[in-house]
Amino acid sequence: MNRTLLSILKILSKENKIIGSKEIAKKLKMYGVNLSERTVRYHLKILDERGLTKVYGKEGRRITERGRKELETASTVEKVGFIINKIETLSYLSDFDINAMKGRLILNITYIHKNKFRKALKAMENVFTSPYVMSDRILVLEKDSENILVPEDHVCIGTVCSVTLNAILLKHGIPIISRFGGVLEIREGESYRFGALISYDGTSLDPLEIFIRGKMTDVLGTIKNGFGRVLASFREVPIVCLDKVKEIYSIMQKRGFQGIMMFGEPNQPLLDIPVGMDRVGIIVVGGLNPIAAIEENNIQTYTTAISVLYDCRELVVFEEVLEKFK
Repeated sequence: MNRTLLSILKILSKENKIIGSKEIAKKLKMYGVNLSERTVRYHLKILDERGLTKVYGKEGRRITERGRKELETASTVEKVGFIINKIETLSYLSDFDINAMKGRLILNITYIHKNKFRKALKAMENVFTSPYVMSDRILVLEKDSENILVPEDHVCIGTVCSVTLNAILLKHGIPIISRFGGVLEIREGESYRFGALISYDGTSLDPLEIFIRGKMTDVLGTIKNGFGRVLASFREVPIVCLDKVKEIYSIMQKRGFQGIMMFGEPNQPLLDIPVGMDRVGIIVVGGLNPIAAIEENNIQTYTTAISVLYDCRELVVFEEVLEKFK
């Protein structure tokens, strides 16, 4: 099944009502698919013929039980191993230079309805002054850009993805392995343990997206009380690179970037997670923590993690965005 048909089935599966081609065309933009209503109707006809959707006159379509089973199978086949491949590919393709502060870094892309945008900014405000973000910079788009489509009546938010750290280290010749995405328990403001972990290798969805959808975070509570659950990931670097990693991270901090929450000891478990031979564990903050805070305020988001390479010069300090949309 091609990407367009799969995206249409995904949209229909999320709806508890009959929807028409116009609404489907609008929602397809959130999946990076830009089609006219006429073209959408053509694809719907194919799905009808396969028994994956059911027609309800001029009202529109609904997904059938057969369609749901097809979607489940196709999604698994489509995405197995996809996340780790995406991490490695975008890390290599990124040309972001932390010293010169130029080039393309890696963003997570989130869409929010316009009438919820100011409330969403308020929800993120304290997160961007906390240790639980990768950067104090953010992308905001109210209309299509060169490589990001913005659906009608929505605003696009781009947050710096933690995989940008991989890209920065890779450009300095340092190999880094992304092993797990997880929910990190914080006690008295300190990293305590992972309450949930999903391996990046072979996963069918980005782990942090899963945890957000599962309402497993308490980012706002963590910031307020020092106790809670935030998104984070577990990575490894060779022991011989550790001093260089710390040196580069110091430069990142001076440029408004952060993200490393803990360094482990050589060949020693970190938060009870074992590491490979001659390696050191690193706990890295999740780039989607601001989005988790939005969801904690019961604001619906549409998010794609590790989504796109984007010119860092287009990003703006969060405080400036907050001031602009007051």
